[in-house]
Amino acid sequence: MSYLHFILGLVVVAALALIVSKDRKSIKIRYIIQLLAIEMGIAYFLLGSSVGTGIVKNFSDAFASLMAFAAEGTNFVFGGLVNVGQFDFFMQVLMPIVFISALIGILQHIKVLPVVIQFIGFVLSKVNGMGKLESFNAISALMVGQSENFITYKDILGKMSERRMYTLAATAMSTVSMSIVGSYMQLIEPKYVVAALFLNMFSTFIILSIINPYDYDAEMDFDDLVKSGGEEKLTFFEMLGEYILTGFKVAVIVAAMLVGFISLIAMINQAFVSAFGISFQDTIGYLFYPVAWLMGVPASEALQAGSIMATKLVSNEFVAMMAMQDKMATLSTETIGTLSIFLVSFANFSSIGIIAGAVKGVNEEKGNMVARFGLRLLYGSTLVSILSAMIANIMIQ
Repeated sequence: MSYLHFILGLVVVAALALIVSKDRKSIKIRYIIQLLAIEMGIAYFLLGSSVGTGIVKNFSDAFASLMAFAAEGTNFVFGGLVNVGQFDFFMQVLMPIVFISALIGILQHIKVLPVVIQFIGFVLSKVNGMGKLESFNAISALMVGQSENFITYKDILGKMSERRMYTLAATAMSTVSMSIVGSYMQLIEPKYVVAALFLNMFSTFIILSIINPYDYDAEMDFDDLVKSGGEEKLTFFEMLGEYILTGFKVAVIVAAMLVGFISLIAMINQAFVSAFGISFQDTIGYLFYPVAWLMGVPASEALQAGSIMATKLVSNEFVAMMAMQDKMATLSTETIGTLSIFLVSFANFSSIGIIAGAVKGVNEEKGNMVARFGLRLLYGSTLVSILSAMIANIMIQ
């Protein structure tokens, strides 16, 4: 991607965000430029420098070790069901979520995770121009997951404004939870997964600063969250059991979604081929062709990339990652890297229901509110993925 191409992409993304902005007069340009500069620096460090790539390798190696530990438990329970010599998606990709979820629960229980979340949230609030709660939420959603995160706010959720609810929900949709990161690393190159975690966070701040600016100081203070308490205190083994079961539920839900979506897409593809001579995925790929090109994907590969991007939007990131694997041989390294960054987020139609349902489980009124602005939520989160992929593309030339 040339620098002129990159600048054009930034202008288009900014314009698309401005179209749905709630209060253009409240947009703080200085913070947007500041966040963009920081994000580009992070992208270069993680994807373009030897020190950064070394750190990423150590991070991915650590997750590889965790996956090996997770395999011990999976093989003990399901060993006889694994097809020897073949890649078993449920056992090798989804089952490790149970183990990672248990680790997160332990870190949460011994108060390590809350301290890390609050510290990083405080630091972020100094550079993003947002409130402490918004910054806290960005880290919390990353650590504990898009659904579980809202339990943290159960005592104060009813007092939150619509604009703050949009920010919290958009952050949850634009990031991914640590419990599922290892699973992504089984499907795409780990360095892109790690880079996307950081890039999406800053892209979220940038897009939200345009789409949904408001007076953060006038909202409920961060300290009210801390004072509100939280979940009822559980013993260590009660907590561990809950997190293990939560991890298993997530794995089963993802598996069910994959079975349903992949089957439906296969059926629709066949129907389209029979009727029009072109698959459904290739058809919707034309709609995302200009978006893929805008992200820096070469024109000769933009149609295939657009098809994968659209697949993620209408199904989920796992389906899209597997679709990309099928086309790896025909895509350049640059395109694979750009697409990988785009795919690492929860921005898809099914997430609207997941997030709205999670909020509704804590506060029905706010859950209905999230459902009402669901499409706008998806629109903003998709812009986040586009911006992150665009910034990554210019660093992996």
